[in-house]
Amino acid sequence: MPIVTIQVTREGTKPGAKSVTAEEKAQLIMGVSKLLLDVLNKPLESTFVVIEEVDTDNWGWGGLPALEYRRQRAQTPR
Repeated sequence: MPIVTIQVTREGTKPGAKSVTAEEKAQLIMGVSKLLLDVLNKPLESTFVVIEEVDTDNWGWGGLPALEYRRQRAQTPR
């Protein structure tokens, strides 16, 4: 039985949203489950999908907390 963990940042994908919506999570679960069915022939009922939401202050890149990295990147001319 496959177990898939998806990590997403806890921030909305739409204006005013503070997290991924229940509908978006359902689409992720179905999409990943269908992919495993199509590629590995794993039945939907044997596939488990876990979605973990990570607060933006609990991750980073470029040596900085994520929000600070984004702020600096937004100020840098391209």
